[in-house]
Amino acid sequence: MTRKTEQRLAIRKVLDEAEGPLSIPEILDRAQAVVPGLGTATVYRNVKAAVEEGDLTVVDVPGEPTRYEAAHQHHHHHFKCLRCGKVYDIEGCFDELDALAPEGFEAEGHELTLYGRCPDCKPSVF
Repeated sequence: MTRKTEQRLAIRKVLDEAEGPLSIPEILDRAQAVVPGLGTATVYRNVKAAVEEGDLTVVDVPGEPTRYEAAHQHHHHHFKCLRCGKVYDIEGCFDELDALAPEGFEAEGHELTLYGRCPDCKPSVF
């Protein structure tokens, strides 16, 4: 993000501290704790500029609104909690995924999203 406004700094701080990629409403909600009165249009405008500048990356989770995370992270995947809806980063990757391409095909990348329940939503066992 080139111009360092209070709004941009708040948005960047929220994304840097997130446990996974965030949607615009999630960014707005968290950034308003830093900059009260921050509006949806301002978040959209700043996120769009940050994506164009290469500071943020678009994350597409099937069936979900677009999410965003800080760019230049190492390759990773995501886990979506089916109860609370939060999306978390999964560290690491299985190199064997590219080998799943049909014979004669050359995989150039992959995305993986796991679904289940996060620790806060997982049923307790007594």
